[in-house]
Amino acid sequence: MDEYEVGVRTITKKMKTKYYVVWVGREPGVYDNWSDCEEQILNFPGAKYKSFSSAAEAAQAFRGNDDDGSPSDLGTLLIAASEHRATMQVPTHAPTYMTNPDIDKDAWAVDASCQGNPGIMEYRGVELATGRQIFKVGPFQDGTNNIGEFLAIVHALAEMHRRNEWHNIYSDSKTALAWVRNRQVKTQLKQTDRNAKLFELLGRGLVWIRSHTWPVKIMKWQTELWGEIPADFGRK
Repeated sequence: MDEYEVGVRTITKKMKTKYYVVWVGREPGVYDNWSDCEEQILNFPGAKYKSFSSAAEAAQAFRGNDDDGSPSDLGTLLIAASEHRATMQVPTHAPTYMTNPDIDKDAWAVDASCQGNPGIMEYRGVELATGRQIFKVGPFQDGTNNIGEFLAIVHALAEMHRRNEWHNIYSDSKTALAWVRNRQVKTQLKQTDRNAKLFELLGRGLVWIRSHTWPVKIMKWQTELWGEIPADFGRK
């Protein structure tokens, strides 16, 4: 509120409140003041944000219902970003885990591979029942295994949402499971020109999990009991 004097009267002028949506930035979300919004986007390459006149409009846009091209459809974006399409090959024999009664055979399994830290990273998802590869994304430069494991889980959720077909998910990464559960990524990786695309996907992944729910379990694959996760790249 600003106050100024006109003659003997003091007039109070109401400042119009704006709401800001940050889709890609340090902490994507909806902010009710420019200062907080600016902290998320200042010197953040590829930052995407927009102001709105009401909290309702901002919340709707953050959920992905705006029509300005906001980066909210993670499933479409990740699929488009795939540099290697799923091979859809089916094994000639049943995997050994199919005989284990403790494993959900209808689930999907996800995993990532990173050659170096940081290094060349890619991730994928497979059907346990068939061993068929559902998606494979990458490679990305200057990535980490944890980021790949996280994106693999979010990609699987977004793909299930797109299909309206739900399955439990297995991951062998405690870190990625915690990031999804807490809807927050804690990485020491620095953004560079080489991994800018990866950071864009990471930001959109955070937007997606913070604006969606899912009716499935995301579970830890028990490697010490069951062997390598079926989505493993076999590079150990």
